[in-house]
Amino acid sequence: MKIYEELQARGLLAQLTDAEEIRELINNGSATFYIGFDPTADSLHVGHFMALCLMKRLQEAGNKPIALIGGGTGMIGDPSGRSDLRTMMTKEDIAHNCECFKKQMSRFIDFSEGKALMVNNAEWLAGLNYIEFIRDIGVHFSVNRMLTAECYKQRMEKGLSFLEFNYMIMQSYDFLELFQRYGCNMQFGGDDQWSNMLGGTELIRRKLGKDAYAMTITLLLNSEGKKMGKTQKGAVWLDPNKTSPFEFYQYWRNVADADVLKCLRMLTFLPLEQINEMDKWEGSQLNEAKEILAFELTNLVHGEAEAEKAKEAAKALFAGGGSLENMPTAKLGDDKFMEGKIDILGILVASGLAASRSEARRAVEQGGVTVQGEKVSDIKASYSKEEIADGEFIVKKGKKSFKKITI
Repeated sequence: MKIYEELQARGLLAQLTDAEEIRELINNGSATFYIGFDPTADSLHVGHFMALCLMKRLQEAGNKPIALIGGGTGMIGDPSGRSDLRTMMTKEDIAHNCECFKKQMSRFIDFSEGKALMVNNAEWLAGLNYIEFIRDIGVHFSVNRMLTAECYKQRMEKGLSFLEFNYMIMQSYDFLELFQRYGCNMQFGGDDQWSNMLGGTELIRRKLGKDAYAMTITLLLNSEGKKMGKTQKGAVWLDPNKTSPFEFYQYWRNVADADVLKCLRMLTFLPLEQINEMDKWEGSQLNEAKEILAFELTNLVHGEAEAEKAKEAAKALFAGGGSLENMPTAKLGDDKFMEGKIDILGILVASGLAASRSEARRAVEQGGVTVQGEKVSDIKASYSKEEIADGEFIVKKGKKSFKKITI
């Protein structure tokens, strides 16, 4: 199976402007394509996973990826999927975030000579002359047509700033610059980016003529992929200092039954034949599929050693076997103890299992807290240093949150 057909079989392709030309380009390894990443944080999260995996797949098939970091567009902020104005970022923050992105992307993409590029659009956007830009580029955009784009329509009622209104033109200009500088003939993005991407394709063809070769593809369910990156506690980051390898493993281990095979197809590099066999799996076998998913993705992001540690820790906690050595740990200092003891509410807060004592109190009162496998029903329950230091002191809140407590 060639790469285009594999992308289809994995459910990754949605809308295409020139399907046959795109098929020929990527199957022959002749595409130079880009995907954009706005540096709104100092780490990528699992919502970016689909784009990174796609870049890896296409590069392995001989195509050349360009990771476009939005150092320029990040100064504005993409209104797509937003109900309010993004917080403005400083140039220093953006530069720092760009460096963090490159380090994380290098686990997926080979940036060695001639294999791939990482480019910052601040290179051409930061020095633009506004009058010249509007005369040269703005003339190719219809305001009436722009206002029909979904990314703008959803903001019209609450107010769309002129700053954000420029985003589509800026993103379209990115494609023109990449086409002229690096021969970039293809762009990929989420289904929420379709209008912006079409703007780039049209700009190239209007400005350089109909023979200019530029195409767009969107990723099916990429907006759903962005939702994958969020939990009730916040984002699931690729940075191990923000989301530990174990927490990352557990996130994928706990996906819904209905999503596990979809995630295996879209995000892992397991053969489709192996995944298709899992279509027949039911009941407890789905848990095995989730463990496979969790291991494969943790291995991809954090390496095999960390994936094995996370798997072992999960086995120790939930299956009653294996070592507890790799379990997430919270260390309590002397300042957390009063007369050599700490109450259960203090443990929950100090370990990060609860954000406040009131949240911790509710968890205990609702029967959701256990210590060493025993349910805690008394909010005044307290534990000495000796009890905590003697062996493995495990505290759980709910079914999925837990910490090994040490002194």
